[in-house]
Amino acid sequence: MGNSLKSARLQIESRLPDAMRGDGYACYDLGVAYSTGTDGADYDLIEAHKWFNLAAVAGNAAAQTARAEIADDMSAREIAAAQRAARAILATNQRRAA
Repeated sequence: MGNSLKSARLQIESRLPDAMRGDGYACYDLGVAYSTGTDGADYDLIEAHKWFNLAAVAGNAAAQTARAEIADDMSAREIAAAQRAARAILATNQRRAA
């Protein structure tokens, strides 16, 4: 793995713990990475929608806009998959908090 790809993967991995805890900025950063295929992330609109959705739930207004924009390029089935994945993370965080 080249150094630039390795450092890009580290950027994704460094944001993941904060995102999994519900940090809206980290979730937004991951959404951007997946929606553009940058920072070591593969281009994946389902993943992008999931992270934008979680960022929006955390109050990130920019994520609401980004989520709506990429939803235009997704099927209903893809959006449903992204929503299920976001709900699973939210449920995990609620169980941890209880």
